[in-house]
Amino acid sequence: MRRTDLGGHGPVRFGPPLPDDGLPVLPELAGVLAAAAGRAASEPVGGGAALLEAACGYWDRRGLPTAPERAVAAPGAPALLLALTAALGGDVLVPRPCAAWWAPYARLLGRRVFHVPTPAESGGVADPYALLETVRRVRAEGGDPRLLVLSPADDPAATVAPPEVLHESLEAAAGEGLHLISDETWRDTVHAPHETVLLSPAEMLPEQVTVVTDLAGAHLPTGWPAAVARFPAGDGTHARVLDVLTALGARVAGPVALAAGYALAEPEPVTTRITATVRLHARLAAAAHAAAADAGAIARPPQAGRHLYVDLGPLRAGLSGHGVGDAQDLEDFLAGRLGMPAPGGHRFGDALGALRVRLSTGALLTGTDEERAECLTSPAPLELPHVRRALTHLKSVFEELRHDAERWETPR
Repeated sequence: MRRTDLGGHGPVRFGPPLPDDGLPVLPELAGVLAAAAGRAASEPVGGGAALLEAACGYWDRRGLPTAPERAVAAPGAPALLLALTAALGGDVLVPRPCAAWWAPYARLLGRRVFHVPTPAESGGVADPYALLETVRRVRAEGGDPRLLVLSPADDPAATVAPPEVLHESLEAAAGEGLHLISDETWRDTVHAPHETVLLSPAEMLPEQVTVVTDLAGAHLPTGWPAAVARFPAGDGTHARVLDVLTALGARVAGPVALAAGYALAEPEPVTTRITATVRLHARLAAAAHAAAADAGAIARPPQAGRHLYVDLGPLRAGLSGHGVGDAQDLEDFLAGRLGMPAPGGHRFGDALGALRVRLSTGALLTGTDEERAECLTSPAPLELPHVRRALTHLKSVFEELRHDAERWETPR
């Protein structure tokens, strides 16, 4: 009998965190945090002047001019999304699949969440025709769709939405009067920045898009929660979000705020580390994608981030021999086999019966701090012994699944 109760694995009680980069903290960044450890003053709700000015400079350099009164900081993107959802009201539309933390916050507020399929080219962005049909259906049933969340550089799909696909989706959303939240956590992790065009929805619809960036994407360790948001001019959302953050007491910790301001200013040590980290994870993701594809699994080629979204449906016959019948079974099975987190696709809004998982490339960086740091400077990081062992193990697990599937296939 297929399970309906996921026990302790429920979508609110268990949500996979953002993929870690698997690397030691940048020494200069650690120094800023350590120097601020004696700071007793509390950071204001919404962020202090220095942090907001650094955030504005960050957006200015990306073609999104921003004034401090249109920016807010919070202890992580989930707090910002919760505040935005509370401030804007109505039902929420998200792509299928989407980041695991998007939907639970809307449900905690009692808001309905509707998943919209994504186009074949990429994840993170709702298919425009499916979006229009979903809005029509929700309204016909008495719903009130007001908010669409999207991500031009996506978790979990690890893809970058082509500008024309993004534009069509935004046009459809604007025509229906939806407010858009663009999660741009992974925009600075594009694997081939000179070959991949990434546009922010705020460049296309500046009056209707709120940009949210969790600094754990590229600038800070995942354990130092800080995120920033950029609001459209004059729509009142900024003030309402501050009200919610105040009610929650959602302040960025003082030492983390100083580290975040340093990172957002993007001095040379930070930009050098980001470039090296992106290059390393691009190689790891390509190797993991090749291992999955060689075994017969399906995955879009990763273009951003530190993760890979794999569909093991073609290997279902072999997996069933291991008692794997749904995404929760697959999550448990692969986590044990791989020795690394393998959250199932149901965490990201996909159907429980679909055999999909997100794999994080940071988990492939094992060993001591020195060994992991060496990966950033090595001309051939995949050939380092500790990385090669991890990749060999990943390949062997996928190869075993391929052999199992071939044995269990019905002869024609």
